[in-house]
Amino acid sequence: QVYMVESGGGSVQAGGSLRLSCAASVLTYRWYCVAWFRQPLGKEREGVASIASDGSTKYADSVKGRFTISKDNAEKSLYLEMNSLKPEDTAMYYCAARRCGTPLSQNNYWGQGTRVTVSS
Repeated sequence: QVYMVESGGGSVQAGGSLRLSCAASVLTYRWYCVAWFRQPLGKEREGVASIASDGSTKYADSVKGRFTISKDNAEKSLYLEMNSLKPEDTAMYYCAARRCGTPLSQNNYWGQGTRVTVSS
């Protein structure tokens, strides 16, 4: 059974840090690639970071140098380390999985989201 469950969200002040986790059963399978997305209130969802089966990573320009995506296949876990947080990082954060080689927008599985609020 597929599950993707995020945790680790919360409220922090600007400049602070949070570490998001996603329990992702799909990491059992090497043909799935995983990513983090976020959706600010009233805005469209956007990709934040992705990690391929070989461990290569990509980041949105807005988070480069501040966020780090990682995964532990054995633990079936995906992580997002977020540092130097800004108020504009406030959003619901989702983990998602898709078949590797398919576009980032074509995700097969989504978590329920975890909320991050950054105050100035």
